[in-house]
Amino acid sequence: MCGINGVIFKSEQESHSVKQTLTKMNDLIIHRGPDDDGVYTKSDPRYAVGMGMRRLSIIDLSTGDQPMYSEDKSISIVFNGEIYNYQTLRHQLKEQGINFSTTSDTEVILKLYEAYGTDSFAMLDGMFGLSIHDYKANKLYIARDFFGEKPLYYTNTKDCFYWASELKSIFNGLPTRPAISKDGLNLYFRLTYIPAPYTIYEDIHKLEANNYIAYDLENFDFSIHQIHDTTPKAKSQLSFDEAKAEVKDRVFKSVESRSVSDVPLGTFLSGGVDSSVVSYCLSEISNSKIDTFSIGFEKATFDETDKSRVVAKQIGSNHHEFIINESDLGENIDSILQNFDEPFADSSSLPTYLVSNKTKAYVKVALTGDGGDEVFGGYNKYYIGKLNSRYTNIVPKFIHNGIKSLSSASLKRKDDSRGFKYKLNKLVNAIDYNDSYYWDIISLGFDVNDINTLLSDEFQKQDLFQYYKTKTGISNPKSLNDFRTIDRHLSLEGDMLVKVDRTSMLNSLECRAPFLNRELFEFTMSLPEEYLLKKWSKKHILKEAFKDVFPEGFLEKSKQGFGVPVGDWLRSGLKQELLSYSDRTFLKNQAIFNTDHIIKLVNNHVSGKEDNTFKVWSFFCFQKWYTKTYLS
Repeated sequence: MCGINGVIFKSEQESHSVKQTLTKMNDLIIHRGPDDDGVYTKSDPRYAVGMGMRRLSIIDLSTGDQPMYSEDKSISIVFNGEIYNYQTLRHQLKEQGINFSTTSDTEVILKLYEAYGTDSFAMLDGMFGLSIHDYKANKLYIARDFFGEKPLYYTNTKDCFYWASELKSIFNGLPTRPAISKDGLNLYFRLTYIPAPYTIYEDIHKLEANNYIAYDLENFDFSIHQIHDTTPKAKSQLSFDEAKAEVKDRVFKSVESRSVSDVPLGTFLSGGVDSSVVSYCLSEISNSKIDTFSIGFEKATFDETDKSRVVAKQIGSNHHEFIINESDLGENIDSILQNFDEPFADSSSLPTYLVSNKTKAYVKVALTGDGGDEVFGGYNKYYIGKLNSRYTNIVPKFIHNGIKSLSSASLKRKDDSRGFKYKLNKLVNAIDYNDSYYWDIISLGFDVNDINTLLSDEFQKQDLFQYYKTKTGISNPKSLNDFRTIDRHLSLEGDMLVKVDRTSMLNSLECRAPFLNRELFEFTMSLPEEYLLKKWSKKHILKEAFKDVFPEGFLEKSKQGFGVPVGDWLRSGLKQELLSYSDRTFLKNQAIFNTDHIIKLVNNHVSGKEDNTFKVWSFFCFQKWYTKTYLS
């Protein structure tokens, strides 16, 4: 596990100049790999290539140094991530007469590439961002894993091509500050995050998950290719009981493969279905008590530590529980938000940082339940997606608009309390009569009407999701698999995995997600929809597969999610900073927002007239990023 950086200079360069560039890029991501670093350079009369890495030692602690080279030194690699099937692949290569000098997964990738070229990327089960320079072929390849667990950014300028695990390594190497991307800006305020291939900057991109870049050093041209075919597979003919047994077996095997480590390992345990199942499986395959970690909150409506205690007692883990409040985040909030390098408003990043920070004192690797909702159909929005079609076929639009109008006043909240009123209001407002309703459901920030009022004319963007509709082939999502496919491309890659990667790596902690197993995901995509979402039972088949190992009814208990009361904090400890960002003169000079709209939105929230938590928090996070980036 580490962070990688790279640069191609499109002209001859001195080796020390390339090394200086890479050293600066590496120094900016030292948190991703505090144990070691390395730099590779190769000069040519026409160009110079450099690759760097920072290493967090997890597997093969003594001989896994990078960059790593082929025996004739013509191929070099830097790699960030973990390959969970590397031992199987290593055995297969040894049977072909291929020898190894280390026990690392990096060398397996290198030898696999020597044997199979870019076809080798599809053989890797794991999370990765990697780059390979093949000097003889005059090619450079940059690849990202199936789900996008590990990040990769790139930009192509007149003089250079840069790539990196974090935006800061690229941004700080550019001669001028790039302009704000209209696409990135609109996506952020609609979604509260920015999914690949966009970033907040014009001309800096994220490499999309399940893709690799092939860079031709002969003509300084590059192309992007898909690694795995994602064409829907044939529907499974398994009975529910057969599929349930298969799910249990596959989950156990995935947890086992993701628990290979030469350093201490534990689990994040929130008490929800996903983290509870992962913790149970790890406890069953471990030879000793496992360590489990959970975060609680002083505000009772956000605290669910009672659920994690039940599981910890059930599996007999060494359980570590940390209760936090606003003051615990006060000194860290700047570093947490700024480390994303672009606006990011998922407030659960704050407790994820803190649980990572506390956990690193005990272990170096933590298994998580991330991906369980996408793989097994666990989100409330999947209900809404299915309910929407039925509801809109029965209830005329004018009647629904009347219901919505009458309910808006009675369901209005004045504080950040996410109970029944919050959920019912969210449901009423999520109902949509157009064919693109799911694209509206996933918009957690400003809806399509609000965003046109929010931004100045210069920054408005129409047909915002058209790229993703074309990419997925889903313009009018209707099925559960449609919803999950959209989420894999947007919210999983752009939000969930970003949150965990940046906050854990900021603490030099490696997180692994057993549910993010491509074969497991494709298996559940082949199952009948009712196996996953049965009436009101989300993740039905997963809960049925493991219900016998938990107290009766435990897996059916509602789970709030990993939220924090940022709406309250914006009225207290963060109030003055928020008001400075919504100052009329400041906003006019910024020339991005509709000034009157923002001032009203913020003042209504701060005064307690209405709760605008998600919108105001999105604005706050953007302004914090903007001030640091363009005004400091």
